[in-house]
Amino acid sequence: MEIFGGFMMMMSILGFFLVVIWFLVPFLVLSIKGKVDRSLVLLEGMEKRLVAIERTLALSRKDEATEPQHHQHPPATPEP
Repeated sequence: MEIFGGFMMMMSILGFFLVVIWFLVPFLVLSIKGKVDRSLVLLEGMEKRLVAIERTLALSRKDEATEPQHHQHPPATPEP
C-alpha cells in the first residue's frame, strides 16, 4: 500500500507542475506574439527604407549613364 501512496504522491506533484505550466503557457505565447508583431512592423519599416535607397541608387546610376563621358588623357611625361 505504501507503494501506491508514494506513486499517488509523485503523480500529484507531477500534476501540480503540469497545471502550473498549463496556466503559464498562454501568457508566454501571447508575449511572444506581441514581440513578433513588433518585429514585423520594424521589418516593414526597414523594407521601405531599403526600397527608397535602392531607388535613389538606381536613379544616380541612370544619371551617370546618361552623362557624357569626358575622357581624360594621362598627363604627358616629359621626354629626356
